[in-house]
Amino acid sequence: MEISSQITRDSELFVPDSRRAWTRLVVAVIIGSLGSVGMWSVVVALPVVQAEFGASRGTASLAFTMVMLGFGSGGVLTGKITDRYGIVAAIGLGIGILALGYIGAGMSSSIWQFILVHFAIGLSSSATFGPLMAEASYWFERYRGLAVTIAASGNYVGGTIWPPVMTWAMEAFGWRHTHIAVGLFTAVAMALALVVLRMLMGAATRRSHVNAPPPRVDLRLNTNTLTAILSLASIACCVAMSMPQVHIVAYCGDLGYGVARGAEMLSLMLGFGIISRIGSGFLADRIGGIRTLLIGSVAQGFALLFYLFFDSLTSLYIISAMFGLFQGGIVPSYAIIVREAMPAREAATRVGIVIFASVFGMSFGGWVSGVIFDATGSYAAAFLNGLAWNALNITIMVSLLIRARTRRLAMA
Repeated sequence: MEISSQITRDSELFVPDSRRAWTRLVVAVIIGSLGSVGMWSVVVALPVVQAEFGASRGTASLAFTMVMLGFGSGGVLTGKITDRYGIVAAIGLGIGILALGYIGAGMSSSIWQFILVHFAIGLSSSATFGPLMAEASYWFERYRGLAVTIAASGNYVGGTIWPPVMTWAMEAFGWRHTHIAVGLFTAVAMALALVVLRMLMGAATRRSHVNAPPPRVDLRLNTNTLTAILSLASIACCVAMSMPQVHIVAYCGDLGYGVARGAEMLSLMLGFGIISRIGSGFLADRIGGIRTLLIGSVAQGFALLFYLFFDSLTSLYIISAMFGLFQGGIVPSYAIIVREAMPAREAATRVGIVIFASVFGMSFGGWVSGVIFDATGSYAAAFLNGLAWNALNITIMVSLLIRARTRRLAMA
């Protein structure tokens, strides 16, 4: 009690970019890593659950679609809860829903029950992504961009850890017991981490963006039009992104390498994505968000192209690592573009809309890739579909870059 009181008193004198800010960020990443299990466990469980219920690949893929839809809509809901009641309340609600969701998944009696309960799992996971990034931005001034990308990396840290853990547990104890155990473990672990975060935050309040600097990039578009364009670009890149992330485990199983190898590739992909996600923050500070996103999108397209021509076990490991390294910084770059081109007072709302669009793209892409596989019997057409959507994203980013350059020339 004495220690807790001291932490609370100290937090009233909180200094941005201080050691306490970095300590908060570490705890936030831990919470994000635990809470993100909902986005990655379904990818590993997909082949096993499909086989048990005798479902098609497209039907089983709907579980991932529901996770992403819950994650997207939950981001808006938990964001509102955070604005009104604080990040602790939002995450606390998410913890309860996550535990109930996983227990419900483990006790599912049909494929449709398993699919529907994943909407709740996705909704609960959303509390540990967008709201945590927004909260972290208030803890830093000098390193705000880096802090936001680090907070976002909790999602990929979880993606690196959870797939091999889930694979081992399902092989040892079955997928039902594993899901129930995950629900109980994450509830306890996240609750303890949340208590620590609450102690570190104490009575500290968030700062507003009233005195924030004006936008640095003028694209000659009103905020609604730019938001719509960025949302379309976000959908396009994430449809392409979802193909390897959602189906790499099943793809390896179809090639005869086994789902365990696919889970290792997914873990490798997301591990390298952490490097990309943090590195994009440094890069964007130097060349801007549009160029950073364009570089990531072009590189992602090359990685998808490699999947079409190489399918040996070694090459798939290498390509998966490349894919993670190329695409990890794409989604956070949208938030950076919003902050560069729109007033700060609208940034949180606009970022939420664009992130929701990216979630829709991931959910639609995960589902349509399964449907394409069912129709063609292979993933070749699904990779081509991803390349087409990726080309749309590149076209949009090039157009925005040209508008930004034209504006600078006109001013000169």
